[in-house]
Amino acid sequence: MSKNTVLALVGSLRADSHNRKLAEAIQLNAPENVEVQIHGSLGVIPFYNEDIDVEGQVPAEAAALRAAAEQADAILLVTPEHNGTMPASLKNAIDWLSRPYGAGALAGKPTAVVGTAFGQFGGVWAQDEARKAAGIAGAKVLEDVKLAVPGSMIRFAELHPKDDAEVVEQIKAIFEPLTAVQDEEAAA
Repeated sequence: MSKNTVLALVGSLRADSHNRKLAEAIQLNAPENVEVQIHGSLGVIPFYNEDIDVEGQVPAEAAALRAAAEQADAILLVTPEHNGTMPASLKNAIDWLSRPYGAGALAGKPTAVVGTAFGQFGGVWAQDEARKAAGIAGAKVLEDVKLAVPGSMIRFAELHPKDDAEVVEQIKAIFEPLTAVQDEEAAA
């Protein structure tokens, strides 16, 4: 049996990002039939501009992102909250993946949004904005897949999310809806 591939895009660019650590915990807790691939830094991808999105001239970093997303069975957006919304790096990745219009790498792709943030709600505003942008970009947003871990600066100051039993249990719950969509599509 082949594995379902989930591409994780982490919106935080910090080397010691709690959201990158959350993505690592998700990767470590994936079921046997799922492989989670964490994409490299979104910070190296130039801001989307139609003038540089020309066949044969697409920046290598953006082309690599599109190729990874096209090959994945599902997308997992892992976002912190910056001033009440998602970071520019994640929005930029969604913009690149939305093109070409109507046929971008996100078109019809099962996509879930999770994250952690310093605030008491765990970044739900940023997650809502990411769901909205991904949906407009054509993704099949899984609205019922939610994981918002509050208080990241304190909670993960000395504890990696992979070692937080409550977070690990919540992580395990995100895979069933992701793989159910993929399994349904494979059976069709």
